[in-house]
Amino acid sequence: MRRLLAFFIAVALLSGCQTAGDALTTSSTPVAVTGPAASAIAGDMASRLAEQIGPAGATNTIKMEKDTSEFATALEAALKGWGYTVATDGKTAKDVKPVELDYAIEGFDGQVLVRLSTPSIALGRAYTPTEAGATPASPLSIMQRN
Repeated sequence: MRRLLAFFIAVALLSGCQTAGDALTTSSTPVAVTGPAASAIAGDMASRLAEQIGPAGATNTIKMEKDTSEFATALEAALKGWGYTVATDGKTAKDVKPVELDYAIEGFDGQVLVRLSTPSIALGRAYTPTEAGATPASPLSIMQRN
C-alpha cells in the first residue's frame, strides 16, 4: 500500500514537469522559391534523382502534377535537361509506365526543405537561399522503399 501511495505522489510531482508553449512543433510553412534559388535547387535535386533512378534511357518518362510555380517549372526543365520526358498533363503513351514524382518545399528557420519522392525512393535536402541561388545546408537524405 505504501508503494502505491509513493507511486501516486511521484506521478503527481512529475506531472508538473511538462514543458509548455515553447516546445518544438512539427508544423512548417510552405514557401515560394523563386528565381536563381529555384533553378539551383531544382538542378541539384534533379541530378540527385537521376543518380538514384538511373539514366533517362532506363526510365524515360516522369509524371508530375501540373503546377505553375517557379520551382515546378525549374524542376521540369532540369529533368528535361537530364534527358527525361516530363508529363504534366497526365497523358502518356499506353506502352509507357511513367515514374510518378511528387515534391514538397517548406520553409523552416530561414532554410528551405525540399523533398522529391517516387514510389521507390524519396530524397530530401535543406538549402539556404541566397541572392545568387541556393547552397545545400544538409547532406542528401535518401530513403529507399520496397
